[in-house]
Amino acid sequence: MAIREKGTPPSVGRTTNRMRKTEKAGADVGGAIKRSHDYLISVQHEEGYWVGELMVDSTLVSDMVAYHHWAGDVDEAWQKRAVNHIFDRQLSDGGWNIYHGGPAEVNATIKAYLALKLAGISPTDPRMLKAREMARHLGGPPRMNTFSKLYLTLLGLWEWKYVPTIPCEVLLIGKWFHVNFWEMSNWSRAMLVPLAIINHYKPTRKCGVDLNELYAEGYHERDCQLPRDPEFFTWRNFFLRLDKLHKFAELWAQVGIHPFRRLALKRCEEFMLERFEGSDGLAAIFPAMLNSIIAMKAMGYPDDSPILQRELKELKRLEHHTEDNMRIEPCFSPVWDTAIVQIALRESCMSEEDPRIKKANSWLMDHEIRFRGDWYHKNPVDVEPSGWVFEYNNKWNPDVDDTAMVLMALRQVPGDDKKRRDECLARGMEWMKAFQCRDGGWAAFDKDCTKGILEKVPFADHNAMLDPECADITARILECLGYEGYKTDDPQVVRGLKYVKSQQEEDGSWYGRWGVNYIYGTWQVLRGMRALNIDMGEDWLQRGKDWLISVQNEDGGWGERCNTYDDPVYKGQGPSTASQTAWAVMGLCAFDDPDMPSLKKGLEYLVRTQEADGSWAEEETTGTGFPQVFYLKYDMYRNAWPLLALGTYKKMCEGDQAGSIRFLADGDVVAFAK
Repeated sequence: MAIREKGTPPSVGRTTNRMRKTEKAGADVGGAIKRSHDYLISVQHEEGYWVGELMVDSTLVSDMVAYHHWAGDVDEAWQKRAVNHIFDRQLSDGGWNIYHGGPAEVNATIKAYLALKLAGISPTDPRMLKAREMARHLGGPPRMNTFSKLYLTLLGLWEWKYVPTIPCEVLLIGKWFHVNFWEMSNWSRAMLVPLAIINHYKPTRKCGVDLNELYAEGYHERDCQLPRDPEFFTWRNFFLRLDKLHKFAELWAQVGIHPFRRLALKRCEEFMLERFEGSDGLAAIFPAMLNSIIAMKAMGYPDDSPILQRELKELKRLEHHTEDNMRIEPCFSPVWDTAIVQIALRESCMSEEDPRIKKANSWLMDHEIRFRGDWYHKNPVDVEPSGWVFEYNNKWNPDVDDTAMVLMALRQVPGDDKKRRDECLARGMEWMKAFQCRDGGWAAFDKDCTKGILEKVPFADHNAMLDPECADITARILECLGYEGYKTDDPQVVRGLKYVKSQQEEDGSWYGRWGVNYIYGTWQVLRGMRALNIDMGEDWLQRGKDWLISVQNEDGGWGERCNTYDDPVYKGQGPSTASQTAWAVMGLCAFDDPDMPSLKKGLEYLVRTQEADGSWAEEETTGTGFPQVFYLKYDMYRNAWPLLALGTYKKMCEGDQAGSIRFLADGDVVAFAK
């Protein structure tokens, strides 16, 4: 006899007429699931985890070429492979983009041009001539963002007086002050601390080249000035005036006359050194790691310093080399990938007794962070430290989104040590719940990291100064709570629902902060609401469904490009992809109608496009780092999300809700108790 537990809908355990009705239609789905299982198990690492490559634009390789010329340690064989990579990414119009299928972008284009010129490629090379024209067309170096200009300055290609000052003293400002260091986003803090050190030492090293040819009307100082707002009294203009004051103070700091500079520099150094511990490099992410290496060299750390060598080793691990090419990942994503794959395997009925599933579950539990990290500065609550990160090791920065995904993976596998699993699950749930923001939403790393004034500071043009709550993460938290039996009258759920409803667009869709874009946001909201057992016939949810159906492509799939972050007029438009089709399919599955024509077309697309080895191919960029600035192609997405979609559909046809827990024992359907 079937046993039902909290959070499991009444339909679990029943064989319905609907299941018999769709048995034949589900045959192909079953075959696709089996092939996908075989493929994913074949790429599981021996330790139990999965990790797919994070594929990004050419800027990381370009930055490393520039760094090696600044450091004076160029390896010609390495550089040749880097040059091949950069040329491979060049567009037909001569520029470089920041996402697949996107237009040339000014930072990527000038960084690539500079790297090639540093590597000895002649400016008269036809490819360089096309790149030069595109760079000029895009506005040249003056149109680059602050961090890009700072790298130019290190090579003597820009002047320090035109780079916004990043003062070390920001670490000395108390949390009582409205604008302070801890009000910045997690990732901005990790990037800015080493940059503040670099800003003090100004370790410019001439590189023997210039970029004069990239100025369409010749170099002129007026083009280098930071643009002001036309109104006199604005926060941006205030910070620009403050920047001039900082620069005046910098003149005195260079000769040792600055009341707080020595203390501030020491605090910055301590911040970096402390966060090297328990992490695979500073914040375990490329920009912070590279910046920290430059900062240490500027401070005078010898090349054979163990700390410096460790950071260089961690940075080197991000590189992938072939005989004549290379590429660089921004970081690794094993925790995120493992959680998604484990959920997909379980949702598609792989037994929780399978030793490979158990090994993955144990690996995830081993990576729980039982340390009070930097999140405590914004969220000083009395909660037992827990949480998970994206990467292998980064104990200072667990995040809410990864934690929610891991919790949804753990709850489906009791494992051999159920007591440990239960404690881990309970601890993680309380930690995750503690991050609900004032408006009811959840963000990625911090709580209420939303002070808009910080976006007005001159160096805030990387679109990542804040960590605002968003509908996709909030809906995922609500999904997790729904599976755990939380009801719609729970105070946190009430506030979360209010936030999600407030974020719906007029056309019925939701913006996706961490995935591209409205398809991602809309799917996650619909799935989250279904997990809470909300009536999916409500008008606002029906409008979400109708929007998804309205943007389905003729081939049955769904696709959307990153240009929707520049202009929403493109929302829901783009070549069909496996991951985005899977998201849309899961969104439609939330309505419990297996005969929905759009849903069946989407399933047919997934089954039809599956490769013989059980994988899916995908060229498009469907992951979001920082909208309009940095995007990622998660290579695991093309294989994990389609399996989860197929499993969700199969469960729906069998009368089960996504996230319900059951396994076969002696022929009976049984739900295990947590």
